[in-house]
This record gives sequence, C-alpha cells and structure tokens, in this order.
Amino acid sequence: MQFSKKGNNPVLAVGFLFKGLKLLTRPELRKFIIIPVLINVVLYSVALTLGYFYIADLIDQFIPGWLQWLSWVLWPLFFISFFIAGFFTFTVLANILAAPFYGKLSAKTLAMISDQAFASAEQPLAKVLVAESKRIGYLVTRALPLLILSIIPGVNIIAPFLWALFGAWGMALEYMAYPLENQGVLFSEQKELVKSVRLGALSFGGLAVLGLTIPVLNIIVAPAAVIGATLYFNEIRQD
Repeated sequence: MQFSKKGNNPVLAVGFLFKGLKLLTRPELRKFIIIPVLINVVLYSVALTLGYFYIADLIDQFIPGWLQWLSWVLWPLFFISFFIAGFFTFTVLANILAAPFYGKLSAKTLAMISDQAFASAEQPLAKVLVAESKRIGYLVTRALPLLILSIIPGVNIIAPFLWALFGAWGMALEYMAYPLENQGVLFSEQKELVKSVRLGALSFGGLAVLGLTIPVLNIIVAPAAVIGATLYFNEIRQD
C-alpha cells in the first residue's frame, strides 16, 4: 500500500476533518460514538480541574528566584508548555481507552463509503491495544526531551512551538492509525505511509489539536477526527 501525492495537500487534508464533523450525526455511526464521547467528557473534566488547581503552582516552582524579574515573560511560556504537555497526555489517555470503539467507528465509516464489509474490518481487542501501546511508546520517547526543554529557563522559549508541532504529528499518527490497522498495516509501516504525506498529515493533525483545545468542542473532535482520517485514508490510498 502507498499514499497518493495529493495527500500532501493541506486543504484536502483539513477538509476531511470538517466532513468527519458532519458525519457525526449519522445514525449508523451513533453507537460507536457515544462511549468515546462519555470517556472524553470525564477525562477532560478531570484535566481542566487539575489544571485549574495545580498547574499554576507547579509552574511557579520552576521559575528560579534570580529570574523572578522575568516572570511576566517566562510564566506564560511555562504555562503554555505545561498546558500543551498535560493536554496531550490526557488526549492520548482518552484515545487509549476509546481505541476499541474508534477502530470499529473507522471500520463502519469505511463500510458506509465503500463496498467493504464491516465485519471483515474489525480487529481483536488485544491487537488494538498492542498497536496503541507501540504508538504511545513512540510518542513518549519523543515527548520526554520536549518536557525537559520546557523547564530550562531561556531555552524554553521555543518549547511551545515544538510542542504544537509534536502534537500535530502525534495526532496525525493517532487518527490515521485506525483505518490503517483495520487494513492490517503495522505501526512501522504506518509511520512511513504518514511521512509520505507529511504536510497534509500535519495539517490534519494540527487542526485536530486546535479543536481538541476548545472546551466542549473537544468532546466531539476526537471521533470526528477518526471519521475524517478514515475518509482521508480512503481518498489517498493506492493498493
């Protein structure tokens, strides 16, 4: 399998996320969306609560006394970095818990728009969780250096931008994985396929990250991104 070069078109890529939002109301998909939405409601509520009560104090502890005069500059940078890191962590956790449902949602979406049978696309729960753990391991090993960079005064001025880029790439890998896994494509091959349409994938992932940071909207963006990624995959795949 390979992806068509048109997958690098950012406009094409982000358009599929909006199409995913429109398809959320389809009755055929509803039963695969309800539980992931409930998972997102619970986890994002916890994330917002923890952020409100603890992140500000945590950030203040990382600003040394001799840099207090720069706190008006450093504090926002620390806050943005820790907010993105925490948000990304909770998003990944939500996707782990919802992965079995997202796999079925992707399969049902593909069945709706093609002549592929829904049952043949489903994957065993164990296989889904193993694939998800590999992807998480890949992301964690790349997030740790960014986290260290975020607590180094001065250097951390570029951390928010790197976190945003990393988040876009991580979400592109995350949501493209569901239609690819349903076709039996393993994680190592998934990475290479997504890299072949890097610009389009980053645009799709970046818009998904933006949507996930908006309260209330973030509850439905994840399932919409799964549907959108499936439509995107179906459009650019070349068997």
